[in-house]
Amino acid sequence: MISKVALLKERIRAAKGEVPADLVLKEGRVVNVFSGTVQELDVAVHGGFVVGLGTDYHGKEEADISGKWVAPGLIDGHLHIESSMLLPSRLARALIPHGTTAIVSDPHEIANVMGVAGIRFLIKESDAIPLDIFFMAPSCVPATHLETSGARVSLSDLEALKQEPRVLGLAEMMNYPGLLMGNSDVLEKVILFKDKVIDGHGPSLRGHDLQAYISAGIGSDHETADPGEGQEKLESGMFLMVREGTSARNLEALLPLVNDRNARRFCFVCDDLHPRDLLRRGHIDHMIRRAIQGGLDPVTAVQLGTLNPAEYFGLKHLGAVAPGYQADMVILSDLEDFAVEKVYKQGRVVFEQGRLHGFPADEKGSILHGPLNVESLAPDRFRIRHQGDRARIIQTLPGQILTGMLLEPVKSRDGWVLSDTDRDILKLAVVERHQGSGRIGLGLINGFGLKEGALASSVAHDSHNIITVGVDDRALCSAVEGVCLMGGGMVVVRENRVVARTPLPVAGLISTETLETLAHQLDDLNAAAASLGCTVSEPFMVLSFLALPVIPKLKLTDRGLVDVHRFAVVPLFTDHEEGNISAL
Repeated sequence: MISKVALLKERIRAAKGEVPADLVLKEGRVVNVFSGTVQELDVAVHGGFVVGLGTDYHGKEEADISGKWVAPGLIDGHLHIESSMLLPSRLARALIPHGTTAIVSDPHEIANVMGVAGIRFLIKESDAIPLDIFFMAPSCVPATHLETSGARVSLSDLEALKQEPRVLGLAEMMNYPGLLMGNSDVLEKVILFKDKVIDGHGPSLRGHDLQAYISAGIGSDHETADPGEGQEKLESGMFLMVREGTSARNLEALLPLVNDRNARRFCFVCDDLHPRDLLRRGHIDHMIRRAIQGGLDPVTAVQLGTLNPAEYFGLKHLGAVAPGYQADMVILSDLEDFAVEKVYKQGRVVFEQGRLHGFPADEKGSILHGPLNVESLAPDRFRIRHQGDRARIIQTLPGQILTGMLLEPVKSRDGWVLSDTDRDILKLAVVERHQGSGRIGLGLINGFGLKEGALASSVAHDSHNIITVGVDDRALCSAVEGVCLMGGGMVVVRENRVVARTPLPVAGLISTETLETLAHQLDDLNAAAASLGCTVSEPFMVLSFLALPVIPKLKLTDRGLVDVHRFAVVPLFTDHEEGNISAL
C-alpha cells in the first residue's frame, strides 16, 4: 500500500507539472467561487483531488471542454433523507444527475421511530456510494413532550454519535421553547456540541428570544419565511439557509436579502423534498436556476450551493474547484440554466450523457422495521363529541408548513361532530403507532377539499404516528387499517376500500423502490386523492406536517390539539373570544 506521504508527494509533483496528472480538463470556463469570476483555465486532477488550475497541464487522460463551464459539485446543507422516501443508494442515483455530490442530513425522522439503530442504519446504507452523505446528530428525539415517539435519543447516545467521522454537529434545535426556558436536558445537548456546528430551527423567532437563542450557540436557521425576520437573523450573526422544498418554499421571499456584501452568509437547502419534485424539477440546481432568474449573479448563486455550506459545516475539502479540493465537479453546457452534462466524483465520471457510471448493482435494499404497533380499531374511535359553540380548526396555508387557526361553529348530529364538505371542514386524526397505547388525537382541518373518502400516512413529522384526514369515521378507520396492513406507507380510501397505496416498509418512512417507481406510485396516490375532491397538489406532504408541534400555529398529535405558541395541548372546543389567528 502506498503511504500517505508518497501520495502527497505525487500530488505535489502533478501540481508542479513534473508528472502527468490523472486527468486534465482542457480550456474550460472555471466558476471561481472565491473570486466571484469565471476563468478559462485547465483543471488538473490527481488522486481524486484538484491539484492545479492554469495552462499547459498534461494528463494521462485529457478532455477538451472548451465552451463548457466547470462548477463545484453541489451541496445541500439540510436535507432529510427520509422525506425523499428513498434509501441512501437510491437517493444518490437521483441526486447526482442534478450535480449534487454531497448532502448534510438530519436523520431525526427515522430516529423518532427507531432511535440510534435507525441513524446507524442510514450511516451504514450510505457507505461506499458516490455521494458524500454527512449527518447531524438529532437534537430533539422525541421532538417534544406533546407527542408519542417510538424512541428516545439520550445525551449518552449523542456522545457516541459525536465520535462518528461523518457526524458534523447537532441537528436543528427545534425545541426552542425548551432552550429559552432553560431546560437542563436541552442545554446539556448544546453544551456537548459547543465545539461543533449547531443548527437552528426558529420559525417566527425574533427580538429578545432570538438573541437568547443565538447566544446559546445556535448557528443557522432554515425556517425563515419573512424577509424582515431574515434580516434580523442575518444581522444577529445567523447563517441563513434559504429553503425551497415541497411544502415550504421561501426562496422568492428571501432572495432579495442576498447582496454583494452578505452573500457568504447564505446557502441553499431543500429540507423536505418530495420524490415527485426531485424527479421533475431537480434539487439544488433548481434553486440556482430560480435564483439566477430572480436576478442573482450566476457565480454568487453557485457559491450559495457549494462553498458557503462547505465552509459553514467545516468541510474544508469540498465546495470549490481549486487546488487541494476534492475533485467533485460538474460540467455545464449553460451556466445560467445550470445544464448538467457530466459529473465527476473524486475525479471519476459518475454521470455522463444521461447515464450513471460506477454504481453498484441495483438492489432493493434492507427492510429495517416490522408491523406497526396499533390496537384493533373501529369507526367509533374516530367520533368527536360536540362540546362547545366554536371549534379550533387547523387552517392549511398554501406553500407553507405553518398553519393558521379558525374558530368556527361546526356541523353536528345527535351530539357528534360531522365533517362539513360545503365549508371544507374535515376530520383529522393521529393514531399512536409505536407503543400500542390505543391513543388517538382528534381534530378538524380546513384546506383539503375532500368530498368523500380519506387519506392516511405513517409519515407524520416528527414522531411519525399515523395521520389521517377524511369525511367520515368509517373511511378514516379503513385508511388507518390500510396503512397498518402494509407495515407503513400511504393510502387513499374510497367507499371504505383502498384505491391507491405506496408501501414504505423501512420504518414506515422509506420505500425500497427506485425514484421513478416511487414517483409513479405517488402520482397514482395524488390522482386518487384528486378524484375525491382534494384541492391540495401534494396532499400527503401537507398531511405529514400537520402533526408537527414545533411549527406554529395549531397542530394535532396523538395527545391532542396543540397550540404551538402556548406549547400546550388545548381543547378542541372553546367559548372564549380568541378570533381567527394567522400562523405568523
